[in-house]
Amino acid sequence: VLTRVASSHIRVGTFQFFAARRDTEALRLLADHVIDRHYPEAKASAEPYRVLFERVVEGQAKLVAKWLLVGFIHGVMNTDNCSIAGETIDYGPCAFMDAYDPETVFSSIDSQGRYAYAHQPSIAHWNLARFGETLLPLLDADSDKALAIANEVLPAFRGHYAGALIGGLRRKLGLFTEEEGDGALAQDLLNAMTGGRADFTLTFRRLGDAAADPSADARVRALFQEKPEAFDAWLPRWRERLAREPQDAAGRRAAMHAANPIYIPRNHRVELALAAAAEREDHAPFEELVAVLAKPFEERPGLEAYAEPPPEDQRVYRTFCGT
Repeated sequence: VLTRVASSHIRVGTFQFFAARRDTEALRLLADHVIDRHYPEAKASAEPYRVLFERVVEGQAKLVAKWLLVGFIHGVMNTDNCSIAGETIDYGPCAFMDAYDPETVFSSIDSQGRYAYAHQPSIAHWNLARFGETLLPLLDADSDKALAIANEVLPAFRGHYAGALIGGLRRKLGLFTEEEGDGALAQDLLNAMTGGRADFTLTFRRLGDAAADPSADARVRALFQEKPEAFDAWLPRWRERLAREPQDAAGRRAAMHAANPIYIPRNHRVELALAAAAEREDHAPFEELVAVLAKPFEERPGLEAYAEPPPEDQRVYRTFCGT
């Protein structure tokens, strides 16, 4: 038995099903159920369906920011895989990046890159626009007023997303105060990682060590397979910014490690576990992988191989529904 667990399995597509049938009463019943189950604070509002839309927009924006902060690619972000509860649902062809590239695609059904890593915020925004369309009959009996309400709510997505993303990037870089240039500092590192084909997860993890001990800089630099000079140019700017932070070295390292996992479900490890189970009925690799991933931020002796990127002959370039 394969069981998916979530606080509910109601999606944007669920609302679209009834909207396509012009079944306003069913939409109202569904919306009321979602409010009762997930957003009870909306019941106290004079505009409960507007509040519902606002909460879903905010939840999706923050969720997608979290995806980007750990290098996760959902792979098939249609409206039927967009949870009203703001949770990650569906299984496969999701994947985590190894080398950082904003255009990364793994899904075998996404030949044009619609759901590429960096496209996920815009796709989430598009999905939410479709959700807003389904709510129009509930937002106001006057269609023009209903459309105006939806158009007031939806633009908040970009602010919620941008705030969650820059907040997360600050934590990943060991910055716990806010300065105007922090976004550019983070983006310039990501640009250097793209050009250098640096591993996303390990770059940020090793920066945590470098934040406490500059002698660890070399281990970060070693991840830049190409153009390491871009990292060399960025590093002094980061150190200058860290100097204006209040934490001591040990505290900063601990905080950064709490924001940057050491273990992710790397695609080659997933494939090895699947192959062992399917071809040899050997579930030990799967069980061990699950045990490792249960504590993704806690580095443990003997598990070094799980932190490493795949060797060239084990790289996975495509994932499938059901992975």
